[in-house]
Amino acid sequence: MLMVVSPAKNLDYETVPKTKQFSQPEFLEDSQLLMDELLKLAPHDLSELMGISDKLGTLNYDRNQSWKLPFDQDNAKQAVLAFNGDVYSGLDAPNFSAADFKFAQKHLRILSGLYGLLKPLDLMQAYRLEMGTKFNNKRGKNLYEFWGSIITDALNAQLKKTKGTVLLNLASNEYFKAVKPKLLNGTVVAPVFKDWKNGQYKIISFYAKKARGLMAAYVIKNQITHIEDIKKFDSEGYCFNTELSDENNWVFTREHED
Repeated sequence: MLMVVSPAKNLDYETVPKTKQFSQPEFLEDSQLLMDELLKLAPHDLSELMGISDKLGTLNYDRNQSWKLPFDQDNAKQAVLAFNGDVYSGLDAPNFSAADFKFAQKHLRILSGLYGLLKPLDLMQAYRLEMGTKFNNKRGKNLYEFWGSIITDALNAQLKKTKGTVLLNLASNEYFKAVKPKLLNGTVVAPVFKDWKNGQYKIISFYAKKARGLMAAYVIKNQITHIEDIKKFDSEGYCFNTELSDENNWVFTREHED
C-alpha cells in the first residue's frame, strides 16, 4: 500500500531536524525547469500569479533567488519536517522513530507543484507553487500539463517495488488531479472524514485535513500494508462508519470536534 498527501503552504526551516537521514528528490531536473521560469518573475508578478499579498510575493521571490543545487543539509530540509500545515500537525513527523521514518520512506509520498513527488526524507528548499496554479511553462498552460504522467509513472514504480495494489489517497482534490487514476496500476481508496455538527455529519476542512495526517501516521506507526486494516483507525475519536460507507467510499466519523 502506498499513500499520498498534499504539501503545506506553511514551512518550518527554523526547527532543527530530528533525523540526519535524507534523500534527494527524484525530479530535480524537472524542478529546475520550473524554477528557471519562476526566476524571471518579479515579486509583483508572483503575487498576481498566485493570488497572494505583496509581502508573500516578496518572500517567495527571495526564496526563488536563493534556489541552489545541489541540495544539502545546509541549504535544504527533509520535506516531511519542512511542511508545517494541518495535515502535518496530524502526521506529527518530528516525533517519528527511526522505524517510522524507514516505513514512511517506502509507503508515503508528498505531491508537489514544484517537486512533483517527494519522499518524506527528500531534501527540499523553501518554495510556494501550488499545483492548481495556472503557470504557463514549456510543457503546457499549467502544472498538470507540465507533470503529465510523470507523477503517475513514479507511483506505479513504487507500487511495483513494494508489491502494492492500493493507493490510499489522503491528498486534496487539487493535488490528486496530478495523478491519472486510469493509468495507475492499483486501486484508489480515498477516505472521507466527517464531524458531527448541527445535527449531522459534515466535512469540516480543518479537521478533515488534520485527520488525513492522523491516518497517515496511524498507517506508519502500525506499519499497515493491507487496506482493510485502516478500518481500525481510531485516532482522536474517529472511527469507521459502516452505515455511511460503501465499497468505494469509506467514511470515518466522530461525534465531537474536539
